[in-house]
Amino acid sequence: MWTEIDNHISQVTGTKFQTATKRSISGGCINQGYAVSNGQDTYFVKVNQASYSSMFSAEALGLQQMYDTATIRVPKPICYGTAGNNCYLVLEWLDIGSGGNKAWEEMGRHLAAMHKVKQNRFGWDMNNTIGSTPQINTWTDSWVEFYTEHRLGYQFKLGRRKGGHFPSSEKLLAAIPELLAGHEVQPSLVHGDLWGGNAGCTNDGTPVIFDPATYYGDREVDIAMTELFGGFSTGFYRGYNEVFPLDEGYEKRKVLYNLYHIVNHFNLFGGSYESQANRMISQILR
Repeated sequence: MWTEIDNHISQVTGTKFQTATKRSISGGCINQGYAVSNGQDTYFVKVNQASYSSMFSAEALGLQQMYDTATIRVPKPICYGTAGNNCYLVLEWLDIGSGGNKAWEEMGRHLAAMHKVKQNRFGWDMNNTIGSTPQINTWTDSWVEFYTEHRLGYQFKLGRRKGGHFPSSEKLLAAIPELLAGHEVQPSLVHGDLWGGNAGCTNDGTPVIFDPATYYGDREVDIAMTELFGGFSTGFYRGYNEVFPLDEGYEKRKVLYNLYHIVNHFNLFGGSYESQANRMISQILR
């Protein structure tokens, strides 16, 4: 497999690449990750079973689309493919640190700039994944319809199959048109999975986001998720609102948008996420 990856990197970059050192690093919850180097150039390689190849092709497309906006730094995708029983995704190597408040303020500004990249409809060019859960991105004219059917409705359906009990889920889905009434949404290019583990800064302080679940949706889904697992620094929100102020009513909508991720966490990990989701549903319907 590694010879095939070396050859693919060489072919795409036009420069002969032969791995001299390879070290295992975190590739997230579901992938193996490696830093590979020839002593001069280093790449980040994600590896999984060949059945996950569509997940890597979608991630590469998402990263490329975000990269092409020239708004916020993402690891540039180099190549992806299958080799025997494995699939792989090769990305530009970036040394990621935590960054200071100034860098996070800049991240807010850069993300706001990316959110100004628009489409005519909600969805994306292909289905992708949120974690390892399929994420349906069928192009849809209405945000209410898209979010009801392809986000929350789909997750609840998966949850019921896994034995989850969400007694007020149908009532919530029926209430979404009212909950989003008066909120005018333009389809923005969003990261889709923007928690703290998928953002950082390079050693020179450049903000970076990675591991996307890209689509065109309400920009507030990204901001809501930054608050879900501990939140980003206050500078991030200050920078974002300087460039693209959030609309009135965001504080209410963010619970509805974060519910998607909590139900997905139940579908991935089970446990207490079911009761957390039901508490959020009660809060939204109150």
